[in-house]
Amino acid sequence: MIFWFTGQPGHGKTTLALALIERLKAAGHEPFHVDGDDLRSLTSNADYSRAGREANIRRAQTIAHYLHNKGQIAVVSLVAPYRAIREELKAVAPVTEIYVHTTEVRGREDKAATDYEAPVADFIDINTTDRDIADCVDDVLERVQLPQRP
Repeated sequence: MIFWFTGQPGHGKTTLALALIERLKAAGHEPFHVDGDDLRSLTSNADYSRAGREANIRRAQTIAHYLHNKGQIAVVSLVAPYRAIREELKAVAPVTEIYVHTTEVRGREDKAATDYEAPVADFIDINTTDRDIADCVDDVLERVQLPQRP
Protein backbone atom coordinates (compact mmCIF):
# COMPACT_ATOMS: atom_id res chain seq x y z
CA MET A 1 0.00 0.00 0.00
CA ILE A 2 1.22 3.47 -0.87
CA PHE A 3 0.00 6.69 0.75
CA TRP A 4 0.97 9.65 -1.43
CA PHE A 5 0.63 13.11 0.15
CA THR A 6 0.72 15.81 -2.53
CA GLY A 7 0.24 19.57 -2.42
CA GLN A 8 2.15 22.81 -2.23
CA PRO A 9 5.10 23.37 0.14
CA GLY A 10 4.06 24.28 3.67
CA HIS A 11 0.54 22.93 3.38
CA GLY A 12 1.10 20.00 5.75
CA LYS A 13 2.14 16.99 3.65
CA THR A 14 5.12 15.91 5.72
CA THR A 15 3.46 16.78 9.03
CA LEU A 16 0.47 14.58 8.16
CA ALA A 17 2.68 11.84 6.71
CA LEU A 18 4.68 11.64 9.94
CA ALA A 19 1.50 11.60 12.04
CA LEU A 20 0.09 8.81 9.85
CA ILE A 21 3.32 6.86 10.23
CA GLU A 22 3.02 7.09 14.02
CA ARG A 23 -0.57 5.82 13.85
CA LEU A 24 0.44 2.96 11.56
CA LYS A 25 3.29 2.00 13.90
CA ALA A 26 0.90 2.03 16.87
CA ALA A 27 -1.30 -0.38 14.90
CA GLY A 28 1.63 -2.77 14.41
CA HIS A 29 2.76 -1.76 10.92
CA GLU A 30 6.26 -0.72 9.90
CA PRO A 31 5.76 2.00 7.29
CA PHE A 32 8.59 3.63 5.39
CA HIS A 33 8.63 7.39 4.75
CA VAL A 34 9.76 8.83 1.40
CA ASP A 35 10.06 12.61 1.78
CA GLY A 36 10.69 14.97 -1.13
CA ASP A 37 13.18 17.16 0.73
CA ASP A 38 15.09 14.15 2.05
CA LEU A 39 15.16 12.58 -1.41
CA ARG A 40 16.51 15.79 -2.94
CA SER A 41 19.26 15.94 -0.29
CA LEU A 42 20.15 12.31 -0.81
CA THR A 43 20.39 12.65 -4.59
CA SER A 44 21.83 16.20 -4.58
CA ASN A 45 18.95 17.34 -6.79
CA ALA A 46 18.54 21.10 -6.33
CA ASP A 47 16.87 21.44 -9.73
CA TYR A 48 13.35 22.81 -9.39
CA SER A 49 12.76 23.03 -13.13
CA ARG A 50 10.14 20.72 -14.61
CA ALA A 51 12.85 18.18 -15.51
CA GLY A 52 14.32 18.30 -11.99
CA ARG A 53 10.91 17.92 -10.38
CA GLU A 54 10.00 15.03 -12.68
CA ALA A 55 13.25 13.25 -11.83
CA ASN A 56 12.53 13.60 -8.11
CA ILE A 57 8.94 12.37 -8.51
CA ARG A 58 10.02 9.35 -10.54
CA ARG A 59 12.66 8.43 -7.94
CA ALA A 60 10.03 8.60 -5.20
CA GLN A 61 7.64 6.50 -7.29
CA THR A 62 10.30 3.87 -7.92
CA ILE A 63 11.09 3.63 -4.21
CA ALA A 64 7.42 3.52 -3.19
CA HIS A 65 6.57 0.89 -5.80
CA TYR A 66 9.58 -1.22 -4.76
CA LEU A 67 8.54 -1.04 -1.10
CA HIS A 68 4.97 -1.98 -1.98
CA ASN A 69 6.20 -4.97 -3.99
CA LYS A 70 8.16 -6.07 -0.90
CA GLY A 71 4.98 -5.94 1.21
CA GLN A 72 5.80 -2.66 2.93
CA ILE A 73 3.61 0.39 3.45
CA ALA A 74 5.17 3.45 1.82
CA VAL A 75 4.16 6.91 2.95
CA VAL A 76 5.29 9.56 0.47
CA SER A 77 5.23 13.31 1.06
CA LEU A 78 6.19 15.16 -2.09
CA VAL A 79 4.87 18.22 -3.93
CA ALA A 80 4.65 16.15 -7.15
CA PRO A 81 2.94 18.91 -9.13
CA TYR A 82 2.22 16.93 -12.30
CA ARG A 83 -1.06 15.02 -12.25
CA ALA A 84 -0.17 12.75 -15.19
CA ILE A 85 2.95 11.46 -13.45
CA ARG A 86 1.02 10.81 -10.22
CA GLU A 87 -1.60 8.94 -12.24
CA GLU A 88 1.10 6.70 -13.77
CA LEU A 89 1.86 5.17 -10.37
CA LYS A 90 -1.83 4.87 -9.51
CA ALA A 91 -2.28 2.82 -12.70
CA VAL A 92 0.18 0.14 -11.56
CA ALA A 93 0.05 0.15 -7.76
CA PRO A 94 -2.48 0.65 -4.95
CA VAL A 95 -1.97 4.33 -4.21
CA THR A 96 -4.06 6.38 -1.83
CA GLU A 97 -3.46 9.91 -3.09
CA ILE A 98 -4.02 12.58 -0.44
CA TYR A 99 -4.29 16.16 -1.67
CA VAL A 100 -3.22 18.49 1.14
CA HIS A 101 -3.98 22.19 0.87
CA THR A 102 -4.60 25.27 3.00
CA THR A 103 -5.43 28.94 2.76
CA GLU A 104 -3.12 29.74 5.68
CA VAL A 105 0.19 31.54 5.08
CA ARG A 106 2.91 29.30 6.49
CA GLY A 107 6.14 30.77 5.15
CA ARG A 108 6.97 28.38 2.32
CA GLU A 109 4.96 30.13 -0.36
CA ASP A 110 8.19 31.15 -2.15
CA LYS A 111 8.75 27.44 -2.91
CA ALA A 112 5.30 26.95 -4.48
CA ALA A 113 5.08 25.10 -7.78
CA THR A 114 3.30 27.58 -10.04
CA ASP A 115 2.40 24.74 -12.41
CA TYR A 116 0.85 22.50 -9.71
CA GLU A 117 -2.05 20.38 -10.99
CA ALA A 118 -4.47 19.36 -8.26
CA PRO A 119 -5.93 15.86 -8.51
CA VAL A 120 -9.35 15.53 -10.10
CA ALA A 121 -10.30 11.90 -9.39
CA ASP A 122 -9.60 9.09 -6.93
CA PHE A 123 -8.04 11.10 -4.10
CA ILE A 124 -8.68 12.17 -0.52
CA ASP A 125 -9.07 15.92 -0.10
CA ILE A 126 -7.58 17.29 3.13
CA ASN A 127 -7.86 21.00 3.80
CA THR A 128 -5.51 21.68 6.73
CA THR A 129 -6.75 25.24 7.30
CA ASP A 130 -7.42 25.60 11.03
CA ARG A 131 -7.51 21.81 11.47
CA ASP A 132 -5.93 19.56 14.04
CA ILE A 133 -3.33 17.09 12.72
CA ALA A 134 -5.02 14.10 14.38
CA ASP A 135 -8.32 15.10 12.81
CA CYS A 136 -6.78 15.14 9.34
CA VAL A 137 -5.16 11.73 9.87
CA ASP A 138 -8.51 10.37 11.10
CA ASP A 139 -10.03 11.53 7.79
CA VAL A 140 -7.41 9.59 5.85
CA LEU A 141 -7.72 6.42 7.92
CA GLU A 142 -11.52 6.44 7.74
CA ARG A 143 -11.30 6.18 3.95
CA VAL A 144 -8.82 3.33 3.55
CA GLN A 145 -8.64 -0.32 4.43
CA LEU A 146 -5.27 -1.08 5.91
CA PRO A 147 -3.59 -4.36 5.08
CA GLN A 148 -3.49 -7.03 7.75
CA ARG A 149 -0.58 -6.73 10.11
CA PRO A 150 2.45 -8.85 9.29
